[in-house]
Amino acid sequence: MLGSIYAMVAVALTLSIGVLRFLNFSIPGLFMIGGMTAWASLRGGLPWWLAIGAALLAGAFASLVVERFTWRWMRGAQEFVPLVSSMAFLLLFEHLAVICWGSELRTLPPLFANADWRIAGLVISVPQLVGLVASIALIWALTLGLARTRLGRGLRTIAEDSDTALLLGVEINHIVPVVFLISGLFAALAGVIFALNYRQVQPFMGEMVGLKGISAMIVGGMGSVWGSIAGGLIIGVVEVMSIGYFGADFVDIAVYGLLLLILCVRPTGLFAAAFAGQRA
Repeated sequence: MLGSIYAMVAVALTLSIGVLRFLNFSIPGLFMIGGMTAWASLRGGLPWWLAIGAALLAGAFASLVVERFTWRWMRGAQEFVPLVSSMAFLLLFEHLAVICWGSELRTLPPLFANADWRIAGLVISVPQLVGLVASIALIWALTLGLARTRLGRGLRTIAEDSDTALLLGVEINHIVPVVFLISGLFAALAGVIFALNYRQVQPFMGEMVGLKGISAMIVGGMGSVWGSIAGGLIIGVVEVMSIGYFGADFVDIAVYGLLLLILCVRPTGLFAAAFAGQRA
């Protein structure tokens, strides 16, 4: 389940860097918005399904705001300008959350406390299992959409060359917001799944997850959607196993040591060649 969260964040980052050629640093902020909005909605008395819907809407809206004031306004600027502006949005989202809700760690109510399966002494959390299946299903649907729909063809054309895509009649100003919309929904949903399963949120919760998402994207292969989910699952398994065998203090050493090793051995990522046909 933890790997699926990293995978969804990695896919959101992959869409940005694969189609628009810039790393959208606001993604961790959208992750935080999803989790914090779900908590605030539940605290306000909304049922859990409305709280999830409100969180997804908040993430999508915030992502479209980022698109309006980074890519659209600064498309003709140097390449590092949208990257820096997206980082500014991350800081803006975090500190707006601090102003609205404070910087303390907030706890969600146990909505699915009894939703567990016990099989031969093994406890399987149904919400975690649902989160894993949902993330894989959504990424699979996204892959099909990129491969078989007119929108997907337009996105692939923009990824190859945005100027040529414009000459071919691709409506860039209509299609690119869809990239941000999908990225925002994936990041916000990852934040919701994280919040509902770990029952803890705070304004800076997205930073560490964002770093793990970037690591998953690099491990799986830059620009590969299925590589991102493979990288996310690998990072999640390595993190949990390092906690189990060596303790929580060893987590970052294991994860980022693996990242460094893969960069040294295979700089393009483990599955870049295998999943080349599924690139954004």
